[in-house]
Formats: sequence, structure tokens, C-alpha cells
Amino acid sequence: MTLALDTPALSLTDVQEAAERIAPHIRHTPLQESPDLSALAGRTLLLKLEILQRTGAFKIRGALNKLLTMDPAVAARGVLTASAGNHGQGVALAARLLGYPATIVLPMGVSLAKLEAIERQGAQTVLCGATYDEAARYAHALADERGMTYVHAFDDPHVIAGQGTIALEMLADAPDLDTLVVPVGGGGLLAGIATAARALKPSLAIIGVQAAGASACVASFTGGERQTLPVSTIADGIAVAQPGARTFPIIHTLVDDMVMVDDEAMARAMVLLLEREKLLSEAAGAAGLAAVLGGLLPPSSAKVGVLISGGNVDPNLLDKCIQTGLASAGRFLAFHTWLPDQPGALHNLTGVLTEQRVNILHVEIQRIGPYTAIGPVGLEMIVETRNAEHAAQVVATLRTAGYPVEVVTTRAGEGSRGD
Repeated sequence: MTLALDTPALSLTDVQEAAERIAPHIRHTPLQESPDLSALAGRTLLLKLEILQRTGAFKIRGALNKLLTMDPAVAARGVLTASAGNHGQGVALAARLLGYPATIVLPMGVSLAKLEAIERQGAQTVLCGATYDEAARYAHALADERGMTYVHAFDDPHVIAGQGTIALEMLADAPDLDTLVVPVGGGGLLAGIATAARALKPSLAIIGVQAAGASACVASFTGGERQTLPVSTIADGIAVAQPGARTFPIIHTLVDDMVMVDDEAMARAMVLLLEREKLLSEAAGAAGLAAVLGGLLPPSSAKVGVLISGGNVDPNLLDKCIQTGLASAGRFLAFHTWLPDQPGALHNLTGVLTEQRVNILHVEIQRIGPYTAIGPVGLEMIVETRNAEHAAQVVATLRTAGYPVEVVTTRAGEGSRGD
């Protein structure tokens, strides 16, 4: 199905010209094969490491291409944009390199690491709104008020073409790729990559990946027209309520499929990247890998290029993501049980756990509240296990030994109890 654009569609030539334009200022980032992750996925995975790009994300590509195509006299009056963080860093750096003033409007809850990185580039920052979309509405009005040029984070043809240069690099480095997996927020990255990749290799499978808590592009792709949905996800880099008017028709025409991953899956992917590849990704950057490891690709995908799009994660959020990723992978087991209120009872329990080769992370004796009774006392414990199967084995062993174990599970930050 082909949908009409309100501006001329992009072409491979647009992306190739963008590549020549921005080449002096960006890095040709590695496309790195991962044997460990390939074994987990059951197919060959090559990771496109835009986490090693200037500013730590791909956004500098589109920002530079936009600014380099502007009339210098117009750009000299200043550029302004709204961003969740990475695009703002890209615009700030591009403006500094070219000598233009820049103002970046960010949501109130923006990562402090991203805020400081933007300010280090010399851009003025303004905090407004709870989400990217609220910040964007204010930024448009502020640009008009100040007579500055608004640089859209994704719905601009020059920005889209700049992001598409990633596909040129991936297919130059690995022309035998059969699938590309790309994170999606507003769609500028996917639209640019699809424009170039589909022209260079029509047989490629192109898969877009969204956070389940920000899935407007998936809904739009399925329904055939743009939709707006609420946003709630740890993946701030792709937390957009609606795909772009320019990006969506390109995606709908050129992309093979759109899939979703939840926050826990992205957190698990972040942990695996750290453990297996010693690579730090933000949640949005790990969305593509989460989709691959979640079995969301077609069986025919044998050699897959996975874009790791950004690594600018807030240290405080990183800790939460690691804990969530470990827990959802079965690496943490939290449970309540009851012990006789007598000497040696805890020692006996820890002896059973020692035989199971688990590491005890937290112990709390509960003498008040719902986990107390006349005689026994409540015990809350968190232990480290190898995987979900090992955790289940530990629970079964404890119950066989006579301990009434109640497993505590957490999902999306809310506590629940179950078996």
C-alpha cells in the first residue's frame, strides 16, 4: 500500500548526498558480530554500534545534515528543537561545530546526564512539559517567538536522510545481511534506513521495533493511518505519542513489519549487552536486540543487522534497568517464608540455599505485620540464581525441605505475590 506524502518522498540519492555532507563530522561506527548473542538468538547477529557515535547516539547524523543544508544567514539567527535528550545533543553539537546558536527544549523529567551533555555543547536549555510531545508543542511556539528555525527530531526530510546514512554503512560493511532491525519512536531513523536499504537491496527484511508503552507507530502501521497513543516506558529515546506525518507513509510503504517489546525485555537486553559484549546501551538502544532475542523475527532471517542506537542512559535509571533485567531473566529470586522462632532456624535455611549454590543478597526477619504468627516468624529473602530454571529448582527444594515459600514477583515496578 502506498500513501501520499505531503512533501516529495526521499530517495537513495538524498541519503547518499547526506552521507557525503556529514562525513567530515561523524564516525563510521563499527558493525560488530556477536557470537554469544548469535548463539542465544539462533542466527547471526551483527550489532551496529551507534553508541560509539559522537554524542553517544545516531542523532548527530540527521541534525548535521539539516544544519548543513540551511541558509547560513537563517541558521545564524539560531536553531531550536525539542528533544528527549539524544536529538538535543545532536543539534547542540552540530550547532557548535558550525558556529550557530542553539536552544533545546526538554521535558521536565529529562535525564540529568543528557541535560548536562547538551549544556556542555554550549546550547541553551529550557525545561517544559512532562513528555517529549508537550515539550515539542512549547518549542514550536518558542521558535516562532524568537525567530529561530525549528529542527524537528524526526519529521524533517533532511533529518530523515541523515539518519538513513546508517543503512549505507551497514550494507557497505556487510552486504550479505538479510534483515535490519531498527528501534522506532517518531520514525525518522526507520524511515531513513528503509529509504536507503530498500533501494540498495530490495530483498532485505526491514523490521521496526517499538516499546510496548509507546506503540503508536505499531498501531498506525497495523491500522493504515497515524494514531496517537499514551506513552509510559523506560525507553525515553523512543517515547513518542505519534509517528511523523512524513515518516509514517515511508514506513508503511517500505517496512516489512513492526513489533513491540516491553520494558522488561529491553532491560534484559541491556544486561546482556553489558555482560556478553561489555557495551552500555540505553533502553531505546537495546529495543532491537530485545525483539531479536524475544523471537519476533521471521524464521528466514539468518544474518541480522541490529541497530544499537544510543548509549546515553542516566546512571540512576541504569541501576533500575539492571535490577529489572536481572529479575525478569530469573537471576533474582525474592520470596517470603516462615521459620520457627528458635536458635539455628535461619542457619538451617541458609544451609539448604548453600547446597543450591545461590548467593544471598538480602535477608529480613519480620516480627510484625502480615508475615508473623504465634510461634513462627516471617522471613523475607532475595537470592541470586543462575536463571529462571535454577530459581524454580531452588523454590522446589525449599518446599520439599518443609519451608512454606511464597515467591514475590515484580513487573513494571508494581509488587505482586504468586507461585
